[in-house]
Amino acid sequence: MNKHPMDMSSGSELAPALLQAYRETHYKVNAGPIDLEHFVLRVGEASKPLAGLHKKLGVDCSAFITACNPWGESLPDAENSKRQENFLQVLRVRSLRSIEGIGQHPCNQWQGEPSVLILGLSLAAARVLAQDYQQNAFVWSGADSTPQLVLIR
Repeated sequence: MNKHPMDMSSGSELAPALLQAYRETHYKVNAGPIDLEHFVLRVGEASKPLAGLHKKLGVDCSAFITACNPWGESLPDAENSKRQENFLQVLRVRSLRSIEGIGQHPCNQWQGEPSVLILGLSLAAARVLAQDYQQNAFVWSGADSTPQLVLIR
């Protein structure tokens, strides 16, 4: 896979195996209320369903973010659920359009993390939101609808 300019892993404090796991993860977007069928985002691979969704909603970017497992530390399910519900409430209060999903590595060795595709969220705003929820990284797609890994740490 070609390295994208936003994937600055050479200066990251994260372990190479963790970075690779993030790149391999399937970022699954649930079926939504707008006649949307579920689809999967893969880092570095253009997504026709995402491009269509962007066009349908009149946006040119989106971010896939979770509130679970801050800084990559596993939390109990109940605590992750509370964090994710708080995250969803913040998105509602800010009137950010979103569709729930899950980030799941294809080997299924790790439990998937409930996540959200936030539509129309700029890269700068996504970075702040991911940092507020203590995430190592998030996935962001611009006008080309190609998801890219963006590192916080």
